[in-house]
Amino acid sequence: MSEGLLARLGLTGPDHAEAGAALLAQAEQARLETVRVLFTDQHGLLRGKTVVASALPSILRNGLAAPSTLLLKDTSHRTVFPVWSGDPGIGGDLMRGASDVLMVPDPASLRILPWAPHSAWLLADVVFREGSPIPFAPRTVLARAEEALAAEGMAALMGLEVEFHVFDRLDSALDHARTTMPGAPVQTRALTQGFQFLTETRYAEAEGILDTLRRAAQAMGMGVRSVEIEMGPSQFEFTFDPAPPMMQAETMVLFRTLVKEVCAAKGLHASFMAKPRLENIAANGWHVHQSVTSADGNIFAGDTLGAQAQGWIAGLLAHAPALSLLMAPTVNSYKRYQPFQLAPNRIAWGRDNRGAMLRLLASPGDPASRVENRAPDSTANPYYAFAGQIAAGLDGIAQGLPLQPETLSPYDGTAPLLPTSLAAAIEAFEGSAMLRAAFGDTFVDYLARIKRAEWERYLATVSEWEQAEYFNLF
Repeated sequence: MSEGLLARLGLTGPDHAEAGAALLAQAEQARLETVRVLFTDQHGLLRGKTVVASALPSILRNGLAAPSTLLLKDTSHRTVFPVWSGDPGIGGDLMRGASDVLMVPDPASLRILPWAPHSAWLLADVVFREGSPIPFAPRTVLARAEEALAAEGMAALMGLEVEFHVFDRLDSALDHARTTMPGAPVQTRALTQGFQFLTETRYAEAEGILDTLRRAAQAMGMGVRSVEIEMGPSQFEFTFDPAPPMMQAETMVLFRTLVKEVCAAKGLHASFMAKPRLENIAANGWHVHQSVTSADGNIFAGDTLGAQAQGWIAGLLAHAPALSLLMAPTVNSYKRYQPFQLAPNRIAWGRDNRGAMLRLLASPGDPASRVENRAPDSTANPYYAFAGQIAAGLDGIAQGLPLQPETLSPYDGTAPLLPTSLAAAIEAFEGSAMLRAAFGDTFVDYLARIKRAEWERYLATVSEWEQAEYFNLF
């Protein structure tokens, strides 16, 4: 393990050989046949290659090459940078011609799949082929934010509430005319009726699939805290124990992937889409709880909100428009921001108020005191989302931003609206001096370009609304 490309590039730590040997022993004991070597892409999706178990020693020594275009695609899986031109617009010479990047596996990350026990996930960082970090790789971005937080003598814990749907799959849209880019949506029906929020009888009806998902998540080391019936038909929520940002981001990505794969194997369709275009459907939110500690303990747990707590909340509010692209990253995300739907539509904070964007849950001396951001939805890339929260909170503290009065009626009043479209979110993100200072121009310009390609494809599509509005009239 001590020799090979990764060691020559300085990408292995002092414990790499020992951790690699433990991984190989675990793979042999589990009789693994295949290992899926994966990294998280810009959309929070896992991508990678599957290798046979006998290839593991080579992968641990030398990493695994993958096309750099995997990091340059929009949500339709189209490459949106001109990689075949003299200037690909990103990465200089390192991404020209759809060249390779290098996946660097983490030997401690092996997770045997309960639904496919002959196989496992092995997570990897992704770097340029000569070993330098990719400035917009999700783990790199979050690591930079965590370093900035630690430099201030602070740490954060994130808690997750993740909403999603599970439907019966009626038609997988596999006829050739529908295998488009992106593929046609599958046809579904509800697994359960809805609008019986947290009722026991509804939980009992769905217990089979919920038990399967819970057991799989727990078997993979995820800190499942609760399993709940959400508001709408076929809508569920899992919550997870608090954890450091990097660990929690990994949990979010793995959980979404687990849910989709387990459900697909059972003839079901799971979706984390913010607001599916289905009758009687409820939107999916992703509520991000964040507690922050300094040398004096939890900054939100004082008798009154101190300067650090006020600054953190004020930073999240001040930068909310720019952060929207990281928390609500799709065209569809902005259809969720509707009043009186348990989702925010204005930039405001309140104490234990589920309509406010920021919900403060704090009591004097309570170590679990925290702020819950209700603006994100379940499609967000958690690495980017957490990084943005940390950067904004730190900026609010550093600048001593004043905290506006709390809201009692979050859907009324003069508080500014959250961005109402992906276009508005892109504009705010691109114009954020704070995000450029925290993560660099390369990251901001990169993500804005990818999301603008998605927005422009949306604008170029003739919608059902247009057809109904104009086809007969003119």
